[in-house]
Amino acid sequence: MMRKFSTIFFICCLTSLITIACSKSSSDDGPVDPPQEVSLAEQNLLRAMELTDAAIESHFTGDGMAMARYYNPYTDVRSEEKGSVWMYTSAIEAVNAILHGLKAQKASGNAALYDANFNRYAELLYQLYDNAAYYMGTFELVSYTQTKEWSVYGVNRGASKGSAKVEGIENVYDDQMWLVREFLEAYKLTGNNEYLQKAEYLTEYVLDGWDCTRDANGEEIGGITWGPGYVTKHSCSNGPMVSPLVWLHELYKDKNDEITHRYIDATDKKTRKTAQVKKSDYYLDFAKKVYDWQKKYLLRSDGVYDDMMGGCTPGNPQTEVINGVTYRKGISCRDRVGPAITYNSGTMLSGAADLFRATGDNAYLSDAQKLSDASFSYFARLGETRPGYYTYDIKGFCNWFNGVMMRGYVDVYPAWENVGEYIESFQKNLDFGYENFLYNGILPTNLLVGWNQDKARNNSEGMFSFAFAAEYAVLARYELEK
Repeated sequence: MMRKFSTIFFICCLTSLITIACSKSSSDDGPVDPPQEVSLAEQNLLRAMELTDAAIESHFTGDGMAMARYYNPYTDVRSEEKGSVWMYTSAIEAVNAILHGLKAQKASGNAALYDANFNRYAELLYQLYDNAAYYMGTFELVSYTQTKEWSVYGVNRGASKGSAKVEGIENVYDDQMWLVREFLEAYKLTGNNEYLQKAEYLTEYVLDGWDCTRDANGEEIGGITWGPGYVTKHSCSNGPMVSPLVWLHELYKDKNDEITHRYIDATDKKTRKTAQVKKSDYYLDFAKKVYDWQKKYLLRSDGVYDDMMGGCTPGNPQTEVINGVTYRKGISCRDRVGPAITYNSGTMLSGAADLFRATGDNAYLSDAQKLSDASFSYFARLGETRPGYYTYDIKGFCNWFNGVMMRGYVDVYPAWENVGEYIESFQKNLDFGYENFLYNGILPTNLLVGWNQDKARNNSEGMFSFAFAAEYAVLARYELEK
């Protein structure tokens, strides 16, 4: 099943290039115009599709689309280790980004590329969504305002759909947030209401993790822990939710749909209450609250974001009984803990850009401008690896993290074009890696250095291949719309 994607991609690209080459041919005895060059936007999108198709073929097997975490293009060996749900989501992200790029191409007049590819990627998107159910499971959670059974996505893949372990630390809120983001994107791209329903359900679960307990002044303590089994509150379990909440607000802003808001009375600081509120207001209010919490507690003096609030005592979730009912206790962490990581600033860049678009509040634009400059100054190092190119840290999972920051710059660009230089650094790095080191459709972890001479040591993270593909697709749309 997987090999057909790369085959179809080759045929479609060949057809596209032939069309370009022949589009201005004259009669047999007349001069023939030289082939037209492919635009940078189209080239970026073609490369995104090529990388995605190769990664799907290399990392996924079986009708259940089990994802091997690693693949070595030199030895053609997949790892036995399966990718986590976060890694799996990177494939959905790449496909969504391609679909966005194809729509942008059609809007700009290139309907042929859209017609040749949109439906097959929409089909692949649904296959990925459907088989993500291997990561799903069901458990009962005692939260700050209720006890409820939830069916959510666990960190690790189960043996069958719906059988994954999800209790306690087996699921984390940030994984749900990345899925909410991609399911909302999928809904906007395809109109399939199934994606929206799942996104809203997971949003309800995530916001059930918002610490709505009250401090001595009656104010909400705020923040979302890394997961229901944790007490630390992270940038990665707050910032990624801001943009999806704004998108939900925008989807419902002209409608009267309501939702149940659960909260704690500000006067006695104990009584759990509910109220029916408009969805559009509910989602926007939460977007602002989450954004404000992260800015207040995790923004560093050098202008970028730290990793989490730690120093919590005790170190495990605690409960308390209020009026005979058990609830989770609130958490007041004491210490801001590093390090600064690109995606923690990237999610807040996107969040600020989206909040500015939705509210018109210039404070968000100012935040985005300052964070753009601070993050590029902090994370990008000119000439460290190769003259004329910016080096970004690629240790651990940073290749994927860096893509989140790039996307943040792209989100900021419509309101502040100064980030164009920062976006260009990613284009140059991708092109250098593609033009010098692409091997069997796979890019190396280090785009500026290339592969290891020991072929057996060239295991590639699947999520990095999808991250590079997503970056190319985002840049394709950026080139058309900037």
